[in-house]
Amino acid sequence: ARIVAAANPAWEKGKHPATRAFQAIRIFVNGELEALVTALAQAAELLRPGGRLVVISFHSLEDRIVKRFMRDASRHSGQPGMPAVVAPRLQRLGRAMRPCEAEVANNPRARSAVLRVAERLASDGRAA
Repeated sequence: ARIVAAANPAWEKGKHPATRAFQAIRIFVNGELEALVTALAQAAELLRPGGRLVVISFHSLEDRIVKRFMRDASRHSGQPGMPAVVAPRLQRLGRAMRPCEAEVANNPRARSAVLRVAERLASDGRAA
C-alpha cells in the first residue's frame, strides 16, 4: 500500500491511493468478471417469460459487462422471418438508475451503484 501511495499520492480525493490497486487484484484473483458473465447468461436462461433480471453493479468494469449483455440480448437480428433462436431474449426496462443524494448520504457505499433491469421475452421475441 505504501508503494502504491508513493507512486500515486493524490489519485482520488477521499480514497487511499492503493484502494483501486487492491480492488483490481481482488477482481482478478477471484475471477469476478468471468463469474459475472457466466451468471448473467445463466440467469437469462433460467428466467421465465415476463421474469425480470435486476443487476446492481458497483464499478465500471461490472457495469460495462451488464450493459453490453443486456444490450446484446435485447437486439433482434433485423431479418424478418428469422427463427426464434435469433430473436431477442430480453427487453431492457428503463435506463440505468443511480442512487439519489439522500441515499448516498445515508449509505456512502451506494455512491457508485448502478441498477439495470431487463425482462425476459417469450421465445419468439415478444413481450410476455
